[in-house]
Amino acid sequence: MYQKIVPHLWFDTEAKEAADFYADVFPDSKVVSSCVFSGPEGDSEALIFEVMGYRFMSISAGPYFTKNPTVSFLIPYSPEETDLINQIWERLLDGGKTLMDLGEYPFNKHYGWVEDKYDVSWQFYLMEDQPEEPYSDRVVPTLMFVNDAAGKAEDAMKFYVDIFKKSEDKGVYHYPKGMEPNLPEHVMHGEFKLEGQCFAMQDSAEAHDFNFNEGISLLVNCDTQEEIDYYWDKLTYVPESEQCGWLKDKFGLSWQISPKVMDDVMGNGTKEEIERVTEAFMKMKKFDLAEIERAYKGES
Repeated sequence: MYQKIVPHLWFDTEAKEAADFYADVFPDSKVVSSCVFSGPEGDSEALIFEVMGYRFMSISAGPYFTKNPTVSFLIPYSPEETDLINQIWERLLDGGKTLMDLGEYPFNKHYGWVEDKYDVSWQFYLMEDQPEEPYSDRVVPTLMFVNDAAGKAEDAMKFYVDIFKKSEDKGVYHYPKGMEPNLPEHVMHGEFKLEGQCFAMQDSAEAHDFNFNEGISLLVNCDTQEEIDYYWDKLTYVPESEQCGWLKDKFGLSWQISPKVMDDVMGNGTKEEIERVTEAFMKMKKFDLAEIERAYKGES
């Protein structure tokens, strides 16, 4: 499945180790490609990998950002997969920590939330009855709006749905009364689609010592410079965060607006091609597709 939007994970040095781990833990998973490129701080390794057929990207680029549960990955599963999920849970919990025990809750008979040893958070949700419209993706990125962003989940969903094509609001469930500091106008769980891909979100007004950051970003693959310009102009909100195709939106979520040719560079480029492209994009804030393609081809 082609993904327009790809979660991107930042690591200090463990990106390859983590990708190999996920490929071993989850069924139908694999490392697709990797490459090493040189930057101002030394060599970095970038990878593409799949978890249950869902694409991720990652990078080992130094101890600058720490992943946290503001972006987690929900795995909806069928009753027939319960034993498999129990096995996956134990593998992820080894060296990690439980955020919510795997077990029965008022909202689900077999749910759990775990942060693995690489600081990536996973949620597991039993689909007890076949829904009228089941999740089309095996992995669902889930956004949690905390601290200054708490209470803004529904606004964020509407903002993203308005920007991306083939998108829709799938509905929200608000907190019931008596769950303070979460208020009845806060979102307990919401679902939406962007470019046909499933996402979920929630507010959490509890005290948290973390926020959205560059540890986990969402990368948008673009075919043309017009697309790059469109998503950049719609999403960017924090000028000082703009670097090498990265930006932050008004809710603090990090995005990368990237030409699809970068996948070709990463997967098939020679050492010299990768070095030329890296030298070119390191000078950019918003990507210049024509300049990247000239660097890839070795054209002056």
